[in-house]
Amino acid sequence: MPQIDLRKALLIVHPLQEAAQGSAEQISQWFHSQGVEVDTLNLAEHPESADLEINNLADVDLAVSLGGDGCMLRSVLLVGDADVPVLGVNYGRLGYLTEVESEEALGALEKIQSGNYALQERMRLSVVLERADGTKAKLGDVLNEAVLEKQQSGHTVQLSVWVDGEFFTTYVADGIIIATPTGSTAYSMSARGPIVAPSNEAILFTPVSPHMIFDRPLILPPDATIRLEVLPNRIAQTATDGRRQPDLYPGDSLICRRSAHPARLVAFSERLFFEVLKQKFDLNDRLGSSYDG
Repeated sequence: MPQIDLRKALLIVHPLQEAAQGSAEQISQWFHSQGVEVDTLNLAEHPESADLEINNLADVDLAVSLGGDGCMLRSVLLVGDADVPVLGVNYGRLGYLTEVESEEALGALEKIQSGNYALQERMRLSVVLERADGTKAKLGDVLNEAVLEKQQSGHTVQLSVWVDGEFFTTYVADGIIIATPTGSTAYSMSARGPIVAPSNEAILFTPVSPHMIFDRPLILPPDATIRLEVLPNRIAQTATDGRRQPDLYPGDSLICRRSAHPARLVAFSERLFFEVLKQKFDLNDRLGSSYDG
């Protein structure tokens, strides 16, 4: 994988994190001291990605996300199709997707300058809305998940599921989550879906509160194509990486398949997946273990 020749950087700043906005100026000064051109994008000025176009992404060598997991998802959405690497700096709470904490930001950039880093590729999913009349609209590529769920509280939604053009079954449920391995620790996990190491490639299919005997999540091949068709007589709402998308009506479908552009994330150590789980979810074993290998 090509390494980073750092000549131009883009700072993407969380709109509600004052500490992140304060650090953006300090980090910009550091970039200038290194002879690196830098642009700053404050997401407060662009609440919806549809309203935002970043010019000359081909010239950007590194995007730095200053916020939390939500800012990281937005950053990958904005630059992922141009294969721009993203460094996540955590100013939020959990920070599962971010690589370093806020106080480590400048040290992380120095490591990038010295070549002491790695680039990890994370699978993304391309999500397309297809209306009943055949018209299509791309909803973007997701790092975590696409969700199709009921619109009204107290109701269910009926979804016909197709895999690689073959009819599978009809679900009556609160919704269905189509997730990546990276997204397995997000909404899918809350719906009792499997946790999958993000280095794997697979598509996770997780029903939300299904009203049927078959209620198990599925792990599908990474090259599978999944179609969810809305059946009468309910409207379904959809979201991609937490962002509301247009509602789907009976006969409309959501189509998910592997994206041609994986996310490229900057990392500094070969952190074991289970070590990350223990750290982020406080899984310290109070009883210890007698296993000595």
